[in-house]
Amino acid sequence: MSKILILSNGHGEDLSGSLLAKELTKMGHTVDALPIVGNGGIYKKNEIKVVCKTKEFSTGGLGYNSLKGRINDLFNGQIIYLFNKLLLTFLIRKQYKYFLVVGDIVPITFAWLCGKKFFVYLVAYSSHYEGKLRLPWPSKLFLSSSRLKNLYTRDLFTANDLTNQLGRKVFFYGNPFMDVFLSYKKEAKQGHFNILLLPGSRTPEIINNFNLMISILENLSKYQYFKNVELNFAIVNNLSPHKIINILSSNKWSLFKSRSNTEHLVMKYKSIIVNFRWNSFEECLFNSDLVLSMSGTAAEQAVGLNKPVIQIEGYGPQFTKSFADAQRRLLGEYIFCITEYKSKKEKIEKTIDLIIQIMYLIRLNKNFLISCRTISKQRIGGIGASIRIIEDINNIINS
Repeated sequence: MSKILILSNGHGEDLSGSLLAKELTKMGHTVDALPIVGNGGIYKKNEIKVVCKTKEFSTGGLGYNSLKGRINDLFNGQIIYLFNKLLLTFLIRKQYKYFLVVGDIVPITFAWLCGKKFFVYLVAYSSHYEGKLRLPWPSKLFLSSSRLKNLYTRDLFTANDLTNQLGRKVFFYGNPFMDVFLSYKKEAKQGHFNILLLPGSRTPEIINNFNLMISILENLSKYQYFKNVELNFAIVNNLSPHKIINILSSNKWSLFKSRSNTEHLVMKYKSIIVNFRWNSFEECLFNSDLVLSMSGTAAEQAVGLNKPVIQIEGYGPQFTKSFADAQRRLLGEYIFCITEYKSKKEKIEKTIDLIIQIMYLIRLNKNFLISCRTISKQRIGGIGASIRIIEDINNIINS
């Protein structure tokens, strides 16, 4: 069996990396992780050794971030931090037989410069963005290397595109980040219509996103129909119940004490009751009917579960107007967004109209959800990708 180092570049990439690592260990391989950007918490949670100290930046990495976010990361030492990670990777390279890259050009560059045999799950890029994938220089050189043993993409369209561009077979087996739902089973739908709100995971951006979503809910309370709609927030741990109570108390929200505990806070505003949940994201998403999102990977998981998604454009540094636009091109026509508005008030009002419209389609138009499932298969693929990818990697290692 082989010793393998996983290089990942971002929060969603860490999730996929940890799921791939679990399957590798089941095959008998020894696996360590080097998360380039992010705290690597998901690796530690899954008992995968992290070989470096970690630091979390406000944008969570490189990509569709605002100029302000990029400048903040530079001042916070991101370039020096990345160089130190590259140096560490180079120094420990001889301990590993293979590298498994999860992400983009950054970890691919690390693997290539270290001269190792490597595999790539290219989750950060898709041909759906522009119709043809324009890989950043010098990606084509690295991905054409004989040291690259196999390349896996995030969708079939990209796999076919890169097969033509690189002159080598590129594979699509699905996306590992969907495998967190393996243990969930579909049951007959009962109870109220369920809307899940995802304000993202990065501070301080999450506070602004959260406040915008709260403004939408406060305006929803004017409609009696939403009294019978189940409203759930999936909240990350760095936004505590105490912080939420402080934010909402000034807006005349009240604590619904009969159902609140340390991981489930229930608040009431006029006619609506809202659940704020911690450490139950997968359950909340799996059981939802409609998702309001200001998130990255979580929105992709929602589409993978055949859920219609409504975006709310934010102010960054990550979930910006440009990020939201790119996400819609990536995930297809069943991710919706209000993009034309002259004020925050108009954006909120139009978003509420859109929510009502999508709820109507879900309730009364069977073809709408059938089309959602079709897009899900094309853009994300089915559950079980980690097993399929690792079986392929294991066959190559043992051949």
